[in-house]
Amino acid sequence: MFNSGWYNSLTKPFLSPPNYVFSPVWAVLYVLIFISLILFIASNKKDKTYGYIFFIIQLGLNLVWTPVFFLLHNIPLALTVILLLDVFVLLTIKEFYATSKISGMLLIPYLVWIFFATYLNIGYFVLN
Repeated sequence: MFNSGWYNSLTKPFLSPPNYVFSPVWAVLYVLIFISLILFIASNKKDKTYGYIFFIIQLGLNLVWTPVFFLLHNIPLALTVILLLDVFVLLTIKEFYATSKISGMLLIPYLVWIFFATYLNIGYFVLN
């Protein structure tokens, strides 16, 4: 999917995990995100508009980050995308939690991982 030669040539930030860690972590996170969304949809709250809007925006930003970083090799733009992603994941958690506490809490590991990914992205930006 991406030019691993380019990625492997980058100076890695401290605490950068080995590549094999990313796939299983994302698999677990996507399951949690899906369960969270199902619980949000199933909740009885009448107006869930902002929850849906924030969820769709954060999902779009999540999907955009990978090609921006790995295909375009645009680290500064990827950093902008992930900073926006941080904001919209926080907003999504706030809205989901207001509707279903469990739904919001299931997104906490995702937020932690996104914050860690932000740290890594900042590291790549500074070091490369």
